[in-house]
Amino acid sequence: MPDGCSIRAIWIFSNFDAVIFSRRFPVVERRWRTACKTENDRCTSDDITSSVSPVLPNDSELAAAFVERKKREGSAHGFGIRVIQSSEGSDSWIDDPITRHIIGLHVKKEEGSSIFIWPLILNIKSHYSILVLPLVEPHHIKHYASLCRRSDCGSAIGAESSLSSLLLDLPSITGAFVVALAIGDVITGDVVEPDVLVSSSPSVGGLLDSLTGSIGISGISARAKPVPSPSTSGTPSSNTVAGALNSDVPRPLDKDALRSFISSSMPFGTPLDLSYTNIFSIKVNGFSSSDLPPADVKQPAWKPYLYKGKQRVILTIHEIINAAMYDRDEIPDKISVSGQVNCRAELEGLPDVSFPLAGSNKARIEGLSFHPCAQVPEHGVDKQAVMFSPPLGNFVLMRYQAICASGPPVKGFYQLSMVSEDKGAFLFKLCLMEGYKAPLCMEFCTVTMPFPRRRIVSFNGTPSIGTVSTTEHSVEWKILASGRGLLGKSMEATFPGTIRFAPWQIQRLHSSSSVTASVEEVDSDVEAESASNVVNIEEFLMEKMSKDLPPVELEEPFSWQAYNYAKVSFKILGASLSGISVDPKSVSIYPAVKAPVEFSTQVTSGDYILWNTLDKCPSVAPEKI
Repeated sequence: MPDGCSIRAIWIFSNFDAVIFSRRFPVVERRWRTACKTENDRCTSDDITSSVSPVLPNDSELAAAFVERKKREGSAHGFGIRVIQSSEGSDSWIDDPITRHIIGLHVKKEEGSSIFIWPLILNIKSHYSILVLPLVEPHHIKHYASLCRRSDCGSAIGAESSLSSLLLDLPSITGAFVVALAIGDVITGDVVEPDVLVSSSPSVGGLLDSLTGSIGISGISARAKPVPSPSTSGTPSSNTVAGALNSDVPRPLDKDALRSFISSSMPFGTPLDLSYTNIFSIKVNGFSSSDLPPADVKQPAWKPYLYKGKQRVILTIHEIINAAMYDRDEIPDKISVSGQVNCRAELEGLPDVSFPLAGSNKARIEGLSFHPCAQVPEHGVDKQAVMFSPPLGNFVLMRYQAICASGPPVKGFYQLSMVSEDKGAFLFKLCLMEGYKAPLCMEFCTVTMPFPRRRIVSFNGTPSIGTVSTTEHSVEWKILASGRGLLGKSMEATFPGTIRFAPWQIQRLHSSSSVTASVEEVDSDVEAESASNVVNIEEFLMEKMSKDLPPVELEEPFSWQAYNYAKVSFKILGASLSGISVDPKSVSIYPAVKAPVEFSTQVTSGDYILWNTLDKCPSVAPEKI
């Protein structure tokens, strides 16, 4: 069987566990039946894993097996680890969290026999559950079935007979994940492309750019704006997408659009181009003789038709910085940067674009991945270069993980001391952008103190800078408001105050009555609707618990809600924090064309957490050498 990814079948379930769409690929199934015959003829054992089924179950049989697994495993995703409820032969028996996303089903046939289907890629999106079955070798399924019956728990590092080693041998599973995610985006209308940013005024470079950059902070020049993908007039509107995502009502499944997407993106079960924008544009516009490249040039799958119009290249580095700030001698602070290079190349024909990544030697990159259109030649530690044949529209050229080249953009400490059961005194002492110079500019900065399990009755405090607002369960401190940037200098900010909460006893009574009511509501729902809504019940209970349970009843050490913390949100423009950059003058295009190159950067906060210095906090013990 050749390498690559081929899809045997796709199923989509509603939130009532009914199959509302299915698609099988006969060409791939013929290959599967041939492989099964060869494997079964070779095998002589009577063991249950010695034979595999050459045929797929029908939709009703698969739906019954899916419901049975949800009951056995507690939810659609399952436990993921071996627990008391786990039974031998189930996914959770393997004791690996990946089994929450790569599942197996024991399907009972109408004639009384049973078959085992694996690997099914599960993607739950909105109100739908999507199952994608890729083509693997029959002996891989036997290997997984044997892992489900091992007496030992978990996978030893480096062990040959582990689930990790099995999955590493199956690249088709990675392709099936991409298919499942793409189908989820199509049926929910979530087809948003990555943003690229450009300045509304032209860039002339050099000293003038530096001067106008500083002027722009005062609001005189225009800020960078996101540029939408140059999709055709037939692409779905953003209003339709937003409505589909924000509505609690399930979006009606457009089966015709889904069939069209599957037929075009994976003909005969082989994924070629899973870009919904490309597929939709081809369907709307078709082709003309002017869209075809020269006969001696091979047109890549990711560029189904050629661009016509004004030429330019736009590159944007978008980084997200995550941090855990402890302000303790025994626990070091943790800072990490995850970034991506977004691109849009409006270039006629099929040119190649190449450029070196400036600053990659200082960035201490820990991981890199590239778009399929990119070629990465041999490079040294001090030089990273990339060459690519760009597709249409906005796309992510590269993703990376790196260590922050500078210090933390926001550092300091947060202290909260409970002077009584219902009253606390807190203190913030922060320093923003220490050691950062122009052109780095912090556009805004906000600190939020969440108290999801305590209701705020009163609050008193005045910060040294900024404004404060409160809700029932949080205090928000806007240090820098949008439009008032911090450029080329640092700033210190302090915020002392007191906060009073509603008494514990009232909350406990409210909590227990709420949980009891919730369970009664859930029980009545189960009796009325049947036990098929396990996922909805699980999510409902978790939501009610997160709202009503006081923290003294929560002993889970890995839950954020067991600790006091503050979360920092900010945006920084002007340069990346990893040190990675692109020099527009170093971007080359072949064949040579006159096309301006625009470059911008944007850094936003992810989980940037200030843990309470005076209370317990979660941390990872350092590895002993």
